[in-house]
Parts: sequence; C-alpha cells; structure tokens
Amino acid sequence: MEVHGVVVALEAGDHLVVGREFSMPKLLLILLLFFCFDIEFSQSEAAIIHQGRYRQKNLYVQNPFAGSGVGFCVTQVFVNDSIYNGDINSSAFEVDFKRYGFKEGDSISVKIIHKTDCLPKVLNPPLITPKCTFTTDSIWIEHDTLFWITRNEHFQMTFQIQQYRWNKWIFVGTEFGQGFVTIENKYFQKVELHSGTNKFRVIQYNYSGKPCKSPNILVESNSDPISYKMDHVNMNLTFSKTTKFEIFDADGNLVKLGETLEIDCNNLKRNTTYWLNYDNIIGEEIKFKKKNKQ
Repeated sequence: MEVHGVVVALEAGDHLVVGREFSMPKLLLILLLFFCFDIEFSQSEAAIIHQGRYRQKNLYVQNPFAGSGVGFCVTQVFVNDSIYNGDINSSAFEVDFKRYGFKEGDSISVKIIHKTDCLPKVLNPPLITPKCTFTTDSIWIEHDTLFWITRNEHFQMTFQIQQYRWNKWIFVGTEFGQGFVTIENKYFQKVELHSGTNKFRVIQYNYSGKPCKSPNILVESNSDPISYKMDHVNMNLTFSKTTKFEIFDADGNLVKLGETLEIDCNNLKRNTTYWLNYDNIIGEEIKFKKKNKQ
C-alpha cells in the first residue's frame, strides 16, 4: 500500500510576536474553516490521515496508552470514511484491508482518531509518502490564541502545536491541515501561556524524518508566577493557579504529570527527594516530611 501520512518533530529559529488584527471578513473565513475541518472531533481528539493505493498489504499501528493512563490512545479508525470494526484496543493492532475486498491499485484513505495527549505510530512506513511542504506567511499570538497563515500545502497533513517549556518542546494540540496549495490557509488554536516568556511553533513531519517547521513565536505573559504549598500531613501539593506539571524521582524517572490545581502525592515516598517542573519553573526540589495527622 502506498500511503500518505503524518507523525511528529522538533526545533527552529526564534521570531518575535508582532501585533495583528483580522478584519471581520477574514475572521469569519477563519471561523468557517475551523468548523469545516474540526467539527467531527471533540477538543480532546485529533486525527491522522493516511492516503494511498492498495498494494495487498495491511497497516500496522503502534497504540500507546493515553497520557492520562486510562485506555489506549486510538479511539476509532475509518477506512474510506467507513468505521473499521476490527479490534483496536491493544498496544499494537492491524488494519486488515482484506475484509473490504480491495483490488490492487484501489484508492484507500485511513483516518486514525486519537486522544490529543498521545500519538499513535504506523509501524510499517510506506515506500511513497507525502512531503510536508507548507511555508509560513505569518504566525502570531493574540491574548491566549495562536494564529498562523500558510501557503504551499500540497497535502492534508496534521499540524502539531508545540510549546517550549522546561527546556524541551511539548505537545499542546493539533490542527488538521487544509492542503490548499493555491491559496492562503488560515488557522488558530487556543493555547495556555505560562508566566514570563513563552515560545510556540507549529510543525508537520513526514515518514522520511524531515520536519517542516514554522518560525518560533515569542510572547511575554503578564500573569503572576505560580507558587505552591505542600501539605505534609495529607500528602498533597496545591498550586496558586492551575498549571501543567511534571514530577521526577532522583533517578530521572517521570512519576507524575498533568495539568491541575492540586496534586495527590500519597504514592510518593516521604523524606525522599523529587523534582518538580511547573509553570515555567524547572527542577524545583520537593520532599514530603513525615508528619502525623492531628
């Protein structure tokens, strides 16, 4: 099977945000495009599209657990817009095209619906794949919304929105590419700003390993830095405001992550050093001291 697909990537140069406003007709066009391409998924789901021709081979998908730890990443699979009824509730599954009676050379489209806090991976990359081709006309942030305008999209490939936080790029959302090569394509997505300087980018990635990246966009947030309090009796940690966080043990193993106002730390060991990333803070040392309940 020749397949056109999408996965993920890293890195680019910095670009300082410049204020910009949409006229009402342009804003209406953006809203129309947004609903046209996003209406079939909830805000917690995204899609990876694979298109090609049948070559008497099936598709194999690596299916990690969701970022929440509950259930697998993939929720549904569609083959030529018909729901795939095979078993997808495992760490790896096969999309069996034989059940559809395809003949060699038939056109096939596979849509993999997945949760946004994880990313499935096709295990048998095809011989012919699309190239990410977009160029960024402009990218900017207004309030809590990231906008970007592209040209030269030869294929409908998924954009991944990434934020640079804790000395690494982290996934914060996806947007399905429109793929119109002859016109400007306009996109927007809500993003969460941490205190201080924020850095974002959008990226597409093909199976050959070459990414296409927008310039990095920098924007200053005027929100107050987040603080936290530790309750050594009830073993929880409360932030002054909801924030993304990660907790690592002394060996560098990730033991907790998420976005919350309060972390239940009862499964952490007392008098043991852990390292906390939150807001824009990296490697804050935390240790729950032994205290008896009153």
